[in-house]
Amino acid sequence: MTPSGAILTLNMGSSSLKFALFDAADTLNATVRGVVTSLDDAPHMIARRATGATLADRRWLGAQTPPLGVILTAVLDIATQGTGTESLAAVGHRLVMGGPDHAAPEPVTPALLAALALATPLDPLHMPPAVAAIAAVREAGPETLQVVCFDTAFHTTLAPVATRFALPLAIAAAGVRKYGFHGLSYEFIAEHLKATRPALAQGRVVVAHLGAGASLCAMSNGCSIETTTGFSALEGLVMATRCGSLDPGVILYLARQGLSFGDIEDMLYRRSGLLGLSGISGDARVLLESPEPAARDAMESFVYRIAIDAAAMVGALGGLDGLVFTAGVGEHCAPVRAAVCARLAWLGVRLDPAANARDAACISAPDSTVEVLVIPANEEASIARHTAELLQAAA
Repeated sequence: MTPSGAILTLNMGSSSLKFALFDAADTLNATVRGVVTSLDDAPHMIARRATGATLADRRWLGAQTPPLGVILTAVLDIATQGTGTESLAAVGHRLVMGGPDHAAPEPVTPALLAALALATPLDPLHMPPAVAAIAAVREAGPETLQVVCFDTAFHTTLAPVATRFALPLAIAAAGVRKYGFHGLSYEFIAEHLKATRPALAQGRVVVAHLGAGASLCAMSNGCSIETTTGFSALEGLVMATRCGSLDPGVILYLARQGLSFGDIEDMLYRRSGLLGLSGISGDARVLLESPEPAARDAMESFVYRIAIDAAAMVGALGGLDGLVFTAGVGEHCAPVRAAVCARLAWLGVRLDPAANARDAACISAPDSTVEVLVIPANEEASIARHTAELLQAAA
C-alpha cells in the first residue's frame, strides 16, 4: 500500500540547514524547498514552492542568535503551510554517520539516540547539530515518526581492503577506518542512472560530487567500490574551506609550533581549501571571475586534485564507461568540467563544448568513449524515499 501524507526532510550542516517537503506518494519531486543559512550568526530562512513562488523569507537579527529549536519550529510551520495541514506524516534526517554499527535508515528510538551519542566523537562537527535537530522535532511533535538516513550507508559495499588504515589494530577496533561520505547524493545518482541509462548503470562510473564539500565515488554496477573521503569529510579533494588530503606530519608540525587542537581543527575545516589557497573566497564561481593569480592557482589545484583522484577511481574500477558531475560546482561551473575532462582525455573523455556551456544533461562528444553527464543532486529525494518506506512499514 502506498504511504500517504507529507514528509519533511532535514539536511543539517554545521552552519546551514536544507529542508524539503514531499508527498509520501511522490518522493522524487519536492513541493517545497528551503534553506536556512548562517545558523550561528544572523540566520536567514528562505523557502519556495515548486512553482518558484516564495513561501517564506525571514531573517533573525539581533545580538543573540536564536536557539536551533526556534528555527526548527519556524521550518515546521513552513511545512504546515506547504501541506495545508496541521501535522506531518514523518520527518527524515540526513546524518553524516552512525559509527560502525549503524548504516541502514532507521526510525528514531531512545536506543538509537544513545548510540548516536556514542558515535558523536567520530564526527564532533556534524553530529551534534543533527542530533539536536532530532530532539527539536521530537519536542515539537512527539508522535511524529522520525527517520535517520546515514551518508555513510552507500559506501558499506567497500571491500575491507579499501577501508583499512595502516594503524594498530586496536585503533581500527575503536571505529577508526574509512567510511566515505556524500552517500545520499551518490545513491540518488545510482538510482537515476538505473532509471534513465540502465546499461551505463551496470558499468564503471566515476561520480564527481563537487560542492562546498567535494568527493569522488567509483561505482561498479551501481555500488560504491572506492571513494575519496575517508574517516572524516576532510580527506580527498580540495574543497571550499576544507583542506582535502594532507600529510599527517603537517598536523604534528603545527602542534609542535604551539597551535592548539581547536586552532588546527578550525583551520583544516574552515580556513583551508579554496579559501585558504586563494585568500579570497571558497566559492569557485567567485574565483573563476577573479583576475587575481591566487584565484587562478586555487582553481588549478582544485581541478588537478579532481583529475588525479579520478584516475585512482578508474584504477579501482579497471576502466571507465561514464563520468557524472553533480552538486553545485559540478552542475553549474562549465569551466571546471571542461578543465577536468581535458586532464582526463587520456581515458577517452571528449567534451562537446556547446553542450557543456549550456549545462546539458549529456556533455560528451559523439566520439567520446566515456559518457559524460551532468545530473542535479537530490539528496532530499533519497531521504524522502527511505522515510516513505519506513512510514509504510510502520502503518
